Amino acid sequence: MSVSIKADRLGSYAIIGANGMLGRALQELLTRQGRPFSALDLPDFDMTNRLQVETMISSGVSAVLNCAAYTNVDLAEEQEPAATKLNGQAVELLAMLCAKHGVPLVHYSTDYVFQGDAKEPYRVDQAHDPINAYGRSKAVGEKAIWDAKGPHLVLRTSWLYAPWANNFVRTIFKLSRDRESIRVVSDQLGRPTSAEHLARVTLQLLDKQARGTLHVTDGGECSWHEFASEIVRLAGHKARVDPCTAEEFARPAKRPAYSVLDLGPTEALVGPMPSWRDNLADVMARLEPV
Repeated sequence: MSVSIKADRLGSYAIIGANGMLGRALQELLTRQGRPFSALDLPDFDMTNRLQVETMISSGVSAVLNCAAYTNVDLAEEQEPAATKLNGQAVELLAMLCAKHGVPLVHYSTDYVFQGDAKEPYRVDQAHDPINAYGRSKAVGEKAIWDAKGPHLVLRTSWLYAPWANNFVRTIFKLSRDRESIRVVSDQLGRPTSAEHLARVTLQLLDKQARGTLHVTDGGECSWHEFASEIVRLAGHKARVDPCTAEEFARPAKRPAYSVLDLGPTEALVGPMPSWRDNLADVMARLEPV
């Protein structure tokens, strides 16, 4: 199937994976700001299809925003080739064609490209050292973009949430509403990220013609247990939030114990990142039915 973009869309943004959590945030923000865009997703658009990708890029888009990814961290342990096909090989195709046409590519990556044993926030230039299949697949995609040498923004983020879709905030809201107590890991530290905040910063960085690799999250840091406790407090639920260790809550894929990303270079461009507590309160006030 070929993909065509109407003439009134020329010069617009192309959002790949537009139906996902971040894709929706970008669509709503671009709509509010009156910026034209094309929303691309399966089954009409397949980013592994070279003809479809080249047709889209050569149509006159001003930037490609790639929100599509294989994101099931645990299943990736069993299906690493599938994860790498979407997070690595498809990204390589996208990067090569964007570079060929000189179109800026925004690609969203993850804290999972690092091992998670650091004592201070991970810098943008630190070497890849993933500890699970998902992280390895995302590292392949990052390297492919760098090797293509086209105009790009690789934006690493972590712990993404929104008022909609399947995410930690909505899961904890539902569990704490329906149960007397829940157990949440307390020995993994990171930075939550509102998808709407990530969308806003993406456009700010594009407007400033920023290029390279940067980190975008909410400000501050916390454990999953602290994050969950604040969700329950804001929800007004009575459930008890009990801490547990990652070892007690074993899952197929190992998670980083410390995945705090350094925000310094990003904040130098667009200013301080708002606190995760403030962003979470905003999202909780607008949470869609769970």
